[in-house]
Amino acid sequence: MSTTTVQKMRPWAATPRDRALTTLSVALSMLATFIIVAATPMKGKLAYFWLFFMVWFVIDSLFIARKGGSKGVRDGLAAKLTLLGGLIVCMTVFSILWATISRGIKGLNLEFLTANMRNASLFDPIGNGGILHAILGTLMLIAIAIIFSVPMGILTALYLTEIKGKAAGVIQFLVQAMSGVPSVVAGLFIYAAIILNTPLRSSAFLGGLALTILMVPTVTRTAQEVLNLVPSDLREAGLAMGATQWKTVALVVVPAARSGLITATILGVARIAGETAPLLFTVGVFDSYNFNPFKGDQGTIPTVVWRGLLGGTPESIQRAWSAILVLLVVVLIMFVLARTLGAKGSKK
Repeated sequence: MSTTTVQKMRPWAATPRDRALTTLSVALSMLATFIIVAATPMKGKLAYFWLFFMVWFVIDSLFIARKGGSKGVRDGLAAKLTLLGGLIVCMTVFSILWATISRGIKGLNLEFLTANMRNASLFDPIGNGGILHAILGTLMLIAIAIIFSVPMGILTALYLTEIKGKAAGVIQFLVQAMSGVPSVVAGLFIYAAIILNTPLRSSAFLGGLALTILMVPTVTRTAQEVLNLVPSDLREAGLAMGATQWKTVALVVVPAARSGLITATILGVARIAGETAPLLFTVGVFDSYNFNPFKGDQGTIPTVVWRGLLGGTPESIQRAWSAILVLLVVVLIMFVLARTLGAKGSKK
């Protein structure tokens, strides 16, 4: 008895002829772009980039019109606009990363990562002093913000998606309003409400509270989207087996959305990691170690960057770029650790 193998069919896949026409249109567009740039005053990389896409839109549309007509042209135009948007985003991200890495790596050394600025200034030659105190201070502030904002944000998201009580509309409005609050307002609020009216003064704890105000909306809104993606069948199955609503949420919904909730936390950390304005009002500036989160000013990477750029000298600016690079690495390490721990938890 003979058996036949069913071949997968993909009618939408490009044929060898389509690929050949696309390659030809790209080649002709590149040639036309070089000719236009050479014959006109338009020069530079941006001129090449934009002219190539404009010419390619026209030439490739002519090729597509012969086969697919006006509908094919519109479909091809939509695909090219999507590609253009993706390239613009990628170019922006990579240009920022390249500028940060190429400028920041020049000032990195062992002293920069393992010392503080107690016996040095921003204007000293690179190699004198470091930002270890600022790294530890930034991690302390992020930890304080996570302790307050993650439970608050996730519980708020659970209330809005699972409970949907009478106050859901008001809370949803407040969360959306808080998402647009400028970072300096968070610092001013802590300064006016606590520092001016209580015995408490600048400290890492108050800085963490200011960052919490900025982090809660991001965690809440992202957690909402994640919880909405959990299938309703899981909730109904838990209730059908006799579990209460809170047991269903705690034992079924939250574990199913664990990876997404970790992502919400990471996005919240990314939102606050580089904030400077609220820290100037609540943390101050400090050039040495301070392991007491409830008393005294605290050094942070954003304030080091702010002071370095404000200094204006080549040495201070170099320290600022190197501090920016260290901040990116710190956030990246936290992202990788969170994803790794989340993946291990999901497997268990």
